[in-house]
Amino acid sequence: MMPKEAYLEDTLVRNWLELWSLDPTVTFLNHGSFGACPIKVLEAQQKLRSRLEHEPVRFFEREFEQLLDESREELARFVGADTEDLVFVPNATTGVNAVLRSLAYNSPSGSSVIFQPGDELLTTDQEYNACRNALDFVASCTGARIVVATVHFPIESPDRIVETVLEKVSPRTKLVLLDHITSKTGLIFPIQQLVSELKKRGIDTLIDGAHAPGMLSLNLRDIGATYYAGNCHKWLCAPKGAAFLYVEKSKQSEIRPLTISHGANSPRTDKSRFHLEFDWMGTDDPTAYMCVAESIRFMGSLLAGGWPELMQRNRTMVLEARKMLCDKLGIMPPCPDEMIGSLAVVPLPDDSHLYQDGEQPPGMTALQDALFKWFNIEVPVFYWPAFPKQMMRISAQLYNTPMQYEYLAQSLNELIA
Repeated sequence: MMPKEAYLEDTLVRNWLELWSLDPTVTFLNHGSFGACPIKVLEAQQKLRSRLEHEPVRFFEREFEQLLDESREELARFVGADTEDLVFVPNATTGVNAVLRSLAYNSPSGSSVIFQPGDELLTTDQEYNACRNALDFVASCTGARIVVATVHFPIESPDRIVETVLEKVSPRTKLVLLDHITSKTGLIFPIQQLVSELKKRGIDTLIDGAHAPGMLSLNLRDIGATYYAGNCHKWLCAPKGAAFLYVEKSKQSEIRPLTISHGANSPRTDKSRFHLEFDWMGTDDPTAYMCVAESIRFMGSLLAGGWPELMQRNRTMVLEARKMLCDKLGIMPPCPDEMIGSLAVVPLPDDSHLYQDGEQPPGMTALQDALFKWFNIEVPVFYWPAFPKQMMRISAQLYNTPMQYEYLAQSLNELIA
């Protein structure tokens, strides 16, 4: 096996990795889970935190709104939206919850339930677990019924996703919750086409775009979703706790934050109720939001071609890594290249022989644990669609190189053998 020191000497690893505070002794191939924030952005955040603590009243009462608005304006340009339609939230799951729970309990008058018994809430079997739990909760509270479209994987074409979702639409369908990029399988859903087809049928859409900002070129105006939540801490590389919620203008009066605070009865008319409520939900550390603009500028400055080159580089790297891993394992890629961004999954041998009782073990898989324990490789391995079927998900970010995926392949072969 290639010694660990060999790939650490790779010039590309050394030059790009020094921009992050990641442990250089770990082969970090899991940017997709929580992202990784560059040192320069973290330094900008620390300056803001020092500024806050130096004079908290001045910061919150005189400077807060301008700093938040400036960051939101940069984000709006990046994702192709009007600033009036965006609010910051801590993570995409919070944004999804805000929409679902507003539609369960709020209305413009604040008195009636929008979801009614018998309404159908459509999603797929690949929806992110946290957001699916929110959907389950809302359905249990309102009497609405969840309808699940099964997206078979491996998959041969994005057209199959459109067909599968539309087959489950009925006159009772009230809302469709979809991932833009699935967490487990890394599939890019044809979101714009799906939203367009559902809009023709008069159905609102809630898109969980946790992975999309910074992985794909986004234009929320063109996508046309009713609601869209996206993370900034993943592929935009902003500090943890930075995400956004987009709400179509005509729906903003119906959507309330999970925490009701001063904005609910503010007499101000210079800002929308949407911004007044979401922008201030109580005292916390808002510096992650305020660093989103810095993250966009910094990451976009690293390559001559800016963000388009960065996104293309990451995609090319993960596709080449997937091909190499599939070739070495003797398997076919489970989806076409067009459905992949900066995440890709590779099916692995079943795990059942490790457990005599045949039941899924708790926590991470034995293989994921072994890759980290023995080879210092951080990469997720999970059961999909159910135990004992295993898949491994690789990510590609600027600090990754082909040699790291070669090291992963050799380590896998040794473990599997």
